[in-house]
Amino acid sequence: MVGWIDEWWMRLLAGLLGSGFCAFAAYKARSLSVSGAWSAVTMGTGFIVLGEPVWFGCLAAFFVSSSLWSKWKRKARAKANAEAKYAKGGRRDAGQVWANGGAGLALCAAHAIWPHEGWLFAFIGVMASVNADTWATEIGALSRTAPRSVTSGKRVEPGTSGGVTPLGSAAALAGAAFIGAVAAWLLGPALAGDGAASEGLAAAAPAAAWIAVAAAAGLAGAFADSLLGATGQAMYRCRVCGSETERAAHCGTAARQERGFAALTNDRVNLLSSLLAGLIAYGISLLL
Repeated sequence: MVGWIDEWWMRLLAGLLGSGFCAFAAYKARSLSVSGAWSAVTMGTGFIVLGEPVWFGCLAAFFVSSSLWSKWKRKARAKANAEAKYAKGGRRDAGQVWANGGAGLALCAAHAIWPHEGWLFAFIGVMASVNADTWATEIGALSRTAPRSVTSGKRVEPGTSGGVTPLGSAAALAGAAFIGAVAAWLLGPALAGDGAASEGLAAAAPAAAWIAVAAAAGLAGAFADSLLGATGQAMYRCRVCGSETERAAHCGTAARQERGFAALTNDRVNLLSSLLAGLIAYGISLLL
């Protein structure tokens, strides 16, 4: 009992220090807002206290890779034009942090209380979805091919919710598979000192299976995000410049809602699509 308490305190301290350092660095790099940084500290600490390396490792892989893509392409004109329509800019706030990682933290907590491999499969699906969506947004914005609506197939302007491109779709698939590859490595003999699979899961699901599950669930989640964005997400028309935007306020004034549901914001669309991906990954796990 005493040993468990000592380990808990060590994890808590490591989580606070590690997450705090990473959040501060991300804030200084303009990847996180103040609210986003505090949320990242809370979330990162929760993952480290409650989960094994695969849990917080996949979270870190998502955040670091997505931030690097955003930094690499931030100065590109095409992305800058597209971002003018997005509900949020390049700095993730608390809403974005929890929309992308909140469901994963809940699954991590569930696994800590009721250990079951299904929780981990669902988690991989959730993280694959948010990573796929972020990579598609960051990389797809630079596509030289005009996006097409996921519902009608007609060409739409860059940055339009529900618009997809071949480049963005390929980026989504790569982003989802990347999370599966990270999970497979963290669950494999690489981190198991005795050569046994971490948590006993790598033997039941080889590396290729984790990558395939993540790719399938993540890509499905990314397209669900596009579908919700094209149909139910609230979209507005700026009263000043006349542009369509996800933002309720644009050019310093309240925008006029044109379609969708006001309650269905971009963050909630991300959350719902990631939950769907988690369910898909869990369903696939039942067949393995």
